Amino acid sequence: MASGSDLTTYEYRQVRGRILAASDVCIVCGHGASDAVDHIHPRSKGGAKLDPDNLAPIHGVTGCPVCLRKCNSEKSNRPLAEVVQLHTSVDWFAGP
Repeated sequence: MASGSDLTTYEYRQVRGRILAASDVCIVCGHGASDAVDHIHPRSKGGAKLDPDNLAPIHGVTGCPVCLRKCNSEKSNRPLAEVVQLHTSVDWFAGP
């Protein structure tokens, strides 16, 4: 997990902005409106700090507005392969 000072560096904010501009679809639940990025392969386990290929959109502290999951908290410092991802054929939360 990145320390607080790592999240405020200019370089990190630039990479974060580019990732969220390209897509806001969460890597855990698959819903839009992600407001944070997370390391696919955790830094604590050797993942690259600022590599755009190791960063992806995820719902942050406020959680997903659609399924209400706390995606970043659920993922924690585990690799993405160890996280239970949401796979549905119909988005039942989207409404009519």
